[in-house]
Amino acid sequence: MADAFSATFANGLLNVLENVAPTAYSAVYTQLHTAAPGSAGTTSISAGSTTRVSTTFSAASAGSIAINNTPSWTNGGTSETITDISVSSAALGGTFLFSAALTPARRGPRATRSSSRR
Repeated sequence: MADAFSATFANGLLNVLENVAPTAYSAVYTQLHTAAPGSAGTTSISAGSTTRVSTTFSAASAGSIAINNTPSWTNGGTSETITDISVSSAALGGTFLFSAALTPARRGPRATRSSSRR
């Protein structure tokens, strides 16, 4: 499966058209993957960083939404390339919501982007 909304998440959004309120998630958690996470968000989990990290978003605007905190993972010193993320409703278990490809992919040992000024 290519990166996309899960069926559960998509159905919740589509049910708005039938005047059914979507599920509100008080928190969401992001996990790193070395390939597309699949329809359950469980394929190709990063060997170097298997935990889901709490992630918060700004309000959606103009059809887009952005992460507004700084999730950080230590990729266990591996040299794997992180290509995708999955987002779920809990740190363990919970509901898989969606996945997305990273552009560009990130190579370990730290999967987060750091910047420096020269």
